[in-house]
Amino acid sequence: MPPAHPPTPLRVLTFLHSHEPGGVERIALRLVRHWRADGREAPLFLGRADGAMATDVGAGLEAVMPRGRWPGIAHWETPWMIATLPRVIRSLRPDLLFCAGNSYAVVAVAMKLILGRDCPPIVAKISNDLDRRDTPGWQRWFYRRWLRLQGRFIDHFTGMETPMLAEIAEATGVSADRITVIPDPALSEELIDRLRALPEPERTRPGRRFVAIGRLAAQKNIALMLDAFAQGSGPDDRLALIGDGPDRAALEARAKRLGIAARVEFLGYRPDPAQLLPAHDVLLLSSDFEGVPAVVLEALAARRAIIATRCSRSMSALLRDGALGTLVPVGDVRALADAIAAARPGDQDDAASLAQARRFTIEAAADRYWATFAQVARTTGGAVA
Repeated sequence: MPPAHPPTPLRVLTFLHSHEPGGVERIALRLVRHWRADGREAPLFLGRADGAMATDVGAGLEAVMPRGRWPGIAHWETPWMIATLPRVIRSLRPDLLFCAGNSYAVVAVAMKLILGRDCPPIVAKISNDLDRRDTPGWQRWFYRRWLRLQGRFIDHFTGMETPMLAEIAEATGVSADRITVIPDPALSEELIDRLRALPEPERTRPGRRFVAIGRLAAQKNIALMLDAFAQGSGPDDRLALIGDGPDRAALEARAKRLGIAARVEFLGYRPDPAQLLPAHDVLLLSSDFEGVPAVVLEALAARRAIIATRCSRSMSALLRDGALGTLVPVGDVRALADAIAAARPGDQDDAASLAQARRFTIEAAADRYWATFAQVARTTGGAVA
């Protein structure tokens, strides 16, 4: 017999700063688009419309935005969101808030404090390493207490790979039933097929072709990569850096000082950087900290060799304890240089790389996220579908 009052559709509000390039934002926009295509109620809040992703992954994606803004808002985007999001929540009355990455956790906690009992339950995706061994001990002390505070206010967490279950539980102090591991939906079946169908480009010059994809910012430690490339590469090897960011001018100057500027190409932001992977031999990742780097998943799909730092607990599982890529310690220029010197393109295990990549598709993850949202909404409020 059907219930007297059938469950109402679930409405999940995702909040992002802007369309500025970022892995967290790119995946969140793709999830919102996928949920809407499946008929889900998935409103989106943007603090501002700016950013290069407005013309690719965010193109045509309707969003709610604050009416007012002022020059320089990009430098105050978190306070701006904290000030403007409560009104949107009261207006839209979502059943749940989706916090798409670590950098938005302060907004999530602020919503709980500002709205109190009127704040919907919050599911927060942990998108970056929580150990943060790259920071001084005193900073980690404060950071650990901030994570414990998140555990008090945020209703549920999602991790992106199996080792994150223990990592999140230890860091936030929450029980395992408040954590769900959903492999990060950085890929799609269509993207995997497209990457594997791209032909190998014709070689017009000798040497190996290294590539790095990411924002040119401190977290990625591209300075370490340039130093290691200068030490470990051969005279015919080349490095392409895809991405932009605040450190670009300093990195270009560093390449000149190291005498490798003629062999390092700064390509800037590209709307679909994964498509450029098949034109290269080896992906380099030199980050100080990450969660599950989307670019590593893309390299697996494209059958590229991978050299990466152990920038999170998940990296070993992601690369099958070194079977699918070379892992080096964070911040160790000599180890990275040695790995660059030893890199042999074409040795990637094709079948194992494909199987690992297919764990991280949006087709596999979107419904699992929605089921998690529904379960959290049910256990914290009314029945929803």
